[in-house]
Amino acid sequence: MPTDTAPTPAGATPVAGRLLPEEIAVAISYDASTQAVMMATPNDLHDFARGFSLTEGIATPEEIASIEPVEVPRGIDLRIWLAPGVGARLAQRRRSMTGPVGCGLCGIDSLDQALRDMPPVTSDLRLSADEVRRAIGALRAHQPLHDATRAVHAAGLWVPGQGMIAVREDVGRHNALDKLAGACLVAAPGPGVVLMTSRVSVDLVQKVAAMNMPVLVAVSAPTAQAVDLADRLGITLIGLARGDDHTAFTHLHRLTS
Repeated sequence: MPTDTAPTPAGATPVAGRLLPEEIAVAISYDASTQAVMMATPNDLHDFARGFSLTEGIATPEEIASIEPVEVPRGIDLRIWLAPGVGARLAQRRRSMTGPVGCGLCGIDSLDQALRDMPPVTSDLRLSADEVRRAIGALRAHQPLHDATRAVHAAGLWVPGQGMIAVREDVGRHNALDKLAGACLVAAPGPGVVLMTSRVSVDLVQKVAAMNMPVLVAVSAPTAQAVDLADRLGITLIGLARGDDHTAFTHLHRLTS
């Protein structure tokens, strides 16, 4: 619990003497048509728009004409306007349901879209066990909303030789990763390590592949299907990363002794 003099971090609200994270409905709209409604922390919404568009295969940054978060009576309408000709891809990736904070594939209306083919990640990045530990430790030092509320997830990008490039927090792990993806589109870092304070599911592996990042490290365990997908997509997947311990599941050639 923060002290009385500590500033309240963005995305937190005092309730009954504690700071709790905010969770509001964010409608993600493209060209005036709602694509998804996610329950999210209302921070870093421009990053959210760019990252969601990229990781869901809807639009690259160059194909986004403008982003405008608009407060509406029951939440925020995150209005994204696309360049001409992008609508056909959007129709193929249509969503039609509300996404709760624990869901990453809500509303996808075909199995082909939910488990879409993606090009594998290719990178000659190499990491030592000490660098993995340093990356995990660095993430712990960049979670102000978690430190205040103990109730949000974080996603970060750590690059060898540069350190922590960006960290984003949200009540939803998928939202946090999408916000990180959007932030990295602006920062334009080299290949690095995506860090997650959650378990790893198939959709998170897909999002990391869309970011073209070669390493995913999580504090919890992955699902068996996430391990299989990471192997096929060329991603080094490390789970159960706590303190000095971690377990590498795929593409161990990137890990030096």
